[in-house]
Amino acid sequence: MMEITIGTTEDGQWIREQLIAYNRQHVPTSVYTETETYCFLAWDEEEELLGGVTASYMWNHLQVHFLWVDPENRTGGVGKQLMEKIESIAEEKSCSKILLDTFNFQAPGFYEKLGFEEYGRLADHPAEGQTQYFFVKYL
Repeated sequence: MMEITIGTTEDGQWIREQLIAYNRQHVPTSVYTETETYCFLAWDEEEELLGGVTASYMWNHLQVHFLWVDPENRTGGVGKQLMEKIESIAEEKSCSKILLDTFNFQAPGFYEKLGFEEYGRLADHPAEGQTQYFFVKYL
């Protein structure tokens, strides 16, 4: 008989390390790197936060996690400049691609204008009538 219990943060880290060790056996050394995380913020002259982006680097690609732009500044190029910064990091790291996901109520058209291509979608997520899109930009 098996029992399932709640694990600690340390247990979660141990599980992560076990999967990383397993993955190292199957992923070519040339693309296996340690993860690096990034966070960039955009500020105006009055030191007001306009937006920010977070991402991580691993396995020869950059994964964008969150891009947020203040609603009053969504047409001023803030998002584009933040994504250009992400792309410059990806190029600096010699990444082959940038990956991200977005929802229909967020910005799929914005990412398409930046050269991202849809490679998948999940309908009725997070709720009925909504769609999650998965994008890639090959570098």
